[in-house]
Amino acid sequence: MLDPDQRRLLGDFVRAHRERLRPDAPGGRRRTPGLRREELAARAGISATWCAWIEQGRDVQASPQALGRLARALSLSRAERTYLFELADRRDPDSEAGEAADEAPASLREMVQAVAPPAYGLDRFWNACCWNAAAMHLFRGWLDAGAQRNLLRYIFLDAQARALIPDWEHRARRVLAEFRADYSHNLKDKRMQSMVAALRAESVLFARAWGEQGVLDRTGGLRSFTHPELGPLRFRQHTFTPADRQDFKLVLLMPA
Repeated sequence: MLDPDQRRLLGDFVRAHRERLRPDAPGGRRRTPGLRREELAARAGISATWCAWIEQGRDVQASPQALGRLARALSLSRAERTYLFELADRRDPDSEAGEAADEAPASLREMVQAVAPPAYGLDRFWNACCWNAAAMHLFRGWLDAGAQRNLLRYIFLDAQARALIPDWEHRARRVLAEFRADYSHNLKDKRMQSMVAALRAESVLFARAWGEQGVLDRTGGLRSFTHPELGPLRFRQHTFTPADRQDFKLVLLMPA
């Protein structure tokens, strides 16, 4: 249940964006700017009464599907749509379906290629979606591994990761705790559930650590590696999230 302040913010937001829209058919002078509530309701396939109650801040139930139709009728941007669902305390069904599975945004790919130190991008499943030459040279067996480029599978299942990372078990546990923070946003995602189930079945450490329920922010810090050609390496890891696609991450390793 939404508190009164949250309902008021939701109503103000919907009304403001309704008043910015142009009517479908030209007509004479109007008493109010933008669309009438009845016109918005018709566009969204919802009742005019429900629309009025939302704008008035009444305690009404708004399903994710109805909010999605309302967002499309209001011609909301991605950020505006996200804000609408956050105000209504609902999960956007579109963000779980196709959008998050898209390829990495161009801004992320360009940033990865623009820097000289190792850099790579992760999608919401923690698959590497882009990387530069320095990252591919550092992470042998992962970024040069063909189709399978999941960071969790690399760390927990690949012997090359154990050789590369001196404090392998500690780092593996930390990465899993960081992933779990993201997992909480995708609890109903069947693909995510299947990925976790497979890792629990294939890795004893993953299964044990998953059961410990650890959760951490991806804060970065010093990272040490023992490269088969370059020897001991130390980096300071930084992780960034694109403002327009928060289901992706940019990971940058600066020499330390």
